[in-house]
Amino acid sequence: MIRKVAVFFIILFALLVTAQAEEWAGTDEQAEEIISKINPDYEPWFSPIWEPPSGEIESLLFSLQAAIGASLIGYFLGYYRGQKHARNA
Repeated sequence: MIRKVAVFFIILFALLVTAQAEEWAGTDEQAEEIISKINPDYEPWFSPIWEPPSGEIESLLFSLQAAIGASLIGYFLGYYRGQKHARNA
């Protein structure tokens, strides 16, 4: 077990060290760029109601959304597991 963990961390470290610096753009931006190349006359159907003032705020909101989702999933998995154990007891 310890050997598997060590191999995992060695591979992870190698990936982090050799990873190229790349601009992390959202899929919306990538799609817009590709569509503009294919059809320069394309006009989006709508625009966002609100855009976060910075990339950091956008990352914060995304992380918050992920944390809330993970909490809900964890809560319900624990709840149903507890119900199952209560019925079997």
